[in-house]
Amino acid sequence: MTAIAATDAPAPDYSVQQRRTLNTLRLAQVPGQAAVAGVVAVVALLAKELLHGNDRLAGTGSAAFTMGAALLAVPLSALMKRRGRRYGLMLAFGVGAAGAAITAVAGQLGVFALYVVGMLAFGGAQAATLQGRYVAADLAREHDRAKAIASVVWLGTLGAAFGPLLTPWERRLAKAAGFNPLIGPFLVATLFALLAMSIISWRMRPDPLAINGQLDPHAERIRPLRQVRASAGVIRSSPLAPLGLAAMVVSQTAMVAVMTMTPPHMADHSQSDLSAFVIAVHIVGMYGMAPLVGRFVGRFGQVRSVMVGAAVIASGTVTSVVAGYAPALIFIGLFLLGFGWNIGLIAGSSILTGAVPAESRVEVQGTADLTMSFCGGIAAFSSGFIKQAWEFHTLANAATLLVGLLFVAAYAQSRSAAAKLLA
Repeated sequence: MTAIAATDAPAPDYSVQQRRTLNTLRLAQVPGQAAVAGVVAVVALLAKELLHGNDRLAGTGSAAFTMGAALLAVPLSALMKRRGRRYGLMLAFGVGAAGAAITAVAGQLGVFALYVVGMLAFGGAQAATLQGRYVAADLAREHDRAKAIASVVWLGTLGAAFGPLLTPWERRLAKAAGFNPLIGPFLVATLFALLAMSIISWRMRPDPLAINGQLDPHAERIRPLRQVRASAGVIRSSPLAPLGLAAMVVSQTAMVAVMTMTPPHMADHSQSDLSAFVIAVHIVGMYGMAPLVGRFVGRFGQVRSVMVGAAVIASGTVTSVVAGYAPALIFIGLFLLGFGWNIGLIAGSSILTGAVPAESRVEVQGTADLTMSFCGGIAAFSSGFIKQAWEFHTLANAATLLVGLLFVAAYAQSRSAAAKLLA
C-alpha cells in the first residue's frame, strides 16, 4: 500500500540533478554521521563523570542533543524555504561543529552547565543529517522516494559505524595529549562536522528547491508557533500523514531511550569496554540495511512496513532485557533496535512526504523533525531516571509497549484501507 500522492500530474524528469544531489548528500553523510555517532558511546559517561557518578541525570547530554535538533528543525525548514537546502544544511553543520567544540571545553573544565549548552548546539549536526533524507526526496519521483531516502541513509553507515569504532583511539589520543579522555570524540566530531559543511558548500549547486520550484525568497520569516500550527493542520487533514509522523516519532523515542542507557547499563555489569562496539553494531543496524529497506518499503507497502519496523524494534528491546549478563545478546538486541528504527524512519518519512501537498512539504517536514526530536529528547532525559528507579529492564519494556501501540495503529490503518478498496 502506498501513500496518497499529493498530485496526479506527471512528475518532471530531474534525473541528472537528482544524481548530483544524492551524491553530494552521500559524501556529506559520512563525516556528518561520524560526528554524531562518534560521541554516542561517551556522552552519557561524560555526563555521569561531570555529575560525580549520578546515574539519574546521565541522559541529560543525549536529551540536550536531541532537543537541540528539535529546536532547530522548524527554523531550519523555514530558512530553507527562503534560502535553499544548501544554506540551511551548511548552517546546521556549522552550529553542530561549534557545539562539539563547546562540549569538549566543558568536559575538560568540568562544567556541567556548559556541557549542556554544547550538546544543545551539537544537535545542529543531527538536524542536518535528518534533513538530508528530505533533500534526497525533493527531486525524486513518487515511486522512488523511499529508495532515494534509503540510499542517503545507507551511505551514512560508513561514518555512523566508523565513528564509534574510533572512540577508543580518540580517548587514548586525548589522554596522551593531557586532556580528559572522554572529550577526544568531541574534538574529532568538530572536525567531521566542519568537513560535512564544506562538502555541502562546495557541491550542492544548484539548490534542489530552486530546481523543483519550491524555493520562495519572499516566504514568511521564521515564526515557529505559526508554522507548527499550520503544519499540524495539514497533517491532520491527510488520511495517512498522521501515521507517517507517528512511525517516525515512536521509532525515535523507543530507540533513543534504550540506546542512551545501554553504555551505563553495560558499565554496571563491568562491560564498559564493549559499549563502543555495541553502539557501533547498533548504528550499523540503524543505517547498514537502508538500501534493502528502501526497496522493501517500495514493494511491501509503506503502512505494512511500519508494522514490520515496530515488530523488529520490539524484538530488539525484548532481547536486550533477556540478555542480562550475556554480552552477545546485547549486541543482537541493539542491532535489532537500530534496524527497526531504520524501517520506521524510512517508511514514515516516505508516507509523510507523499501524503501532504507539495507547497506545504518543507514546513511539514520541519514540524515532523521537531516533534520527533522533541520526543526523543524527553526519552533520553527520562531514561536515566527510569533506569535508576526501576532498572534497565523497565525502560526497555516501556519501549516495547510503545512500539506495540504503533503496530496496532498501522494494522488498523491497513485494515481500514483494505475495507475501502472492497467497498
